[in-house]
Amino acid sequence: MLAALGYEFFRNAILAGILASIACGIIGSFVVVKRMVSLSGGISHASFGGIGLGYFLGFDPIAGAMVFCIATAALIAKLRTISHQHIDTLIGAVWAAGMALGIMLVYLTPGFAPDLLGYLFGNILLVPSSELLVMAVLLAGIIFVVWYFYNQFVAVTFDEEYANVMNLPSERFFTLLLIMIAVTVVMLIQVVGIILVIALLTLPAAISREFTLNLKKMFYLSTVIGIFFTTTGIFLSYYLNVPSGATIILFSVFVYMIVIALKSFKERKNI
Repeated sequence: MLAALGYEFFRNAILAGILASIACGIIGSFVVVKRMVSLSGGISHASFGGIGLGYFLGFDPIAGAMVFCIATAALIAKLRTISHQHIDTLIGAVWAAGMALGIMLVYLTPGFAPDLLGYLFGNILLVPSSELLVMAVLLAGIIFVVWYFYNQFVAVTFDEEYANVMNLPSERFFTLLLIMIAVTVVMLIQVVGIILVIALLTLPAAISREFTLNLKKMFYLSTVIGIFFTTTGIFLSYYLNVPSGATIILFSVFVYMIVIALKSFKERKNI
């Protein structure tokens, strides 16, 4: 096991997993508590439109995903204020439109699209050192914004109506929270890919919520659980020679199902 750490690509993968897990621990807790899984899914899958735009115009697809994710987050926040009743349908439309646009732009791009499967399904073992620096900067930005606006985010997350009564610009902070989700999604694309982003974003927080309802404790516990998932998944994928992103998610789901089963068993036992 320690021999694998002698390779730079493997150390980079572990570091990328840790950075992504910290982001998931913080932002994923808001997503789970606020029940924004469908909103987050819309943002993550729409990011493929940015990947396609990057291929089509000849710039970094990850940069395209970043721009597209932030724009999608702002759009979803606006749609949410316009139509509360049909928000799920609107999110589904944005979700599908982003994926369809990405497919169309990749098809229209001359030549072969390299690393396309990596963006869809992730390949954490190929994360370069330069990408780690970008992830670290994005994570620092997430931590600073959440720290600076923590009380506002808590108010919007737990009781948005109360936030409005207290004259907080709840829609602005909700939009900012969605943008933080968008940034986290871009960080996760290299780790597990667009298709599997939502699982890694929410499962550590969902598990931690079974043990604590304190948001700050959820941050820490979700981060530890996320690091455990990514690190274990990376080692398993390396030794089994299977895709790393899928291994991380399957292991995460396996642990989540065990936690749910144990909780259900305990509840029946106490009846």
